[in-house]
Amino acid sequence: MTQQKPYTSVLFTTAYLPPLAYFAAFFQAEQTYLESAEHYLKQSYRNRCLIASAEGPKALIIPIRKYTSEGALIRDIRIDYTQNWQAIHWKSLETSYNTSPFFLYYRDYLESFYRKSFTFLWDFNLDLWNVLCSLLKISKTLTFTQRYQKEYPSDCLDLRNSLHPKKPTSHVLTKDFPPYTQVFSDRCDFISNLSIIDLLCNKGNHSLDYLQGLANFIL
Repeated sequence: MTQQKPYTSVLFTTAYLPPLAYFAAFFQAEQTYLESAEHYLKQSYRNRCLIASAEGPKALIIPIRKYTSEGALIRDIRIDYTQNWQAIHWKSLETSYNTSPFFLYYRDYLESFYRKSFTFLWDFNLDLWNVLCSLLKISKTLTFTQRYQKEYPSDCLDLRNSLHPKKPTSHVLTKDFPPYTQVFSDRCDFISNLSIIDLLCNKGNHSLDYLQGLANFIL
């Protein structure tokens, strides 16, 4: 007998090169929603990602311009280009994944995001998300929320604040996923739940098979 999922939909926040957990839930959900009416939250996946390095997980953070209102809406957050973050992030990605099996295949799709400017973080993340879904061959769409709701029905998996790059939680999607060979496997233990870039660069066209095998982690 097939085990029934305790949820039929999943709710995400915008995220920069999202962690593997986002895509594991996205791939399995029947309906997917993107929170577009929330206030911006600092030090979250909204403007940062975690990639592999020889020293362990490395954070890449998109700087944002200072906002005047205490509760700035996520779609109004502007990227700060006074810092040369694009060159730094791309160099970090090259350093980490240039020797991986599939980086050369994907680099042209990704590098353009570090050569052109986006005014808003929301637009940058969304365009990058769409490219990642295309590379993963996931043909699903995100429905934008129209208003903010603090709570959702129990059949909706709310990931807005349960996944955080700096705060450990007890959420099932923070458990260690099955290991795969990573670029620094010869010197580091497997690092779970890095950016989806890590999976793509190491697993390539087998990434979707890996995501499909994570069904038990989100039941």
